[in-house]
Amino acid sequence: MVQAMININDNANRVLNIVKAKNGLKDKSEAINLVVEEYEQSFLEPELRFDYKKKLLKIIKGKHFSRAEFEKMVG
Repeated sequence: MVQAMININDNANRVLNIVKAKNGLKDKSEAINLVVEEYEQSFLEPELRFDYKKKLLKIIKGKHFSRAEFEKMVG
């Protein structure tokens, strides 16, 4: 875990307090983590997400069939 000292404005402080209270979190660091996770899910491109990279590698390493092979299997 990384520790950081940050300077935020009054509005950001109020928002973090609201997030903290609304979600029953212990401290503002948990509120910041929640806000960052929500941002990641909502706004980051799929290519930038770690789970996307894992999924893509799994797909690439998997067994692939040509269309003809697939049609033979399916019948």
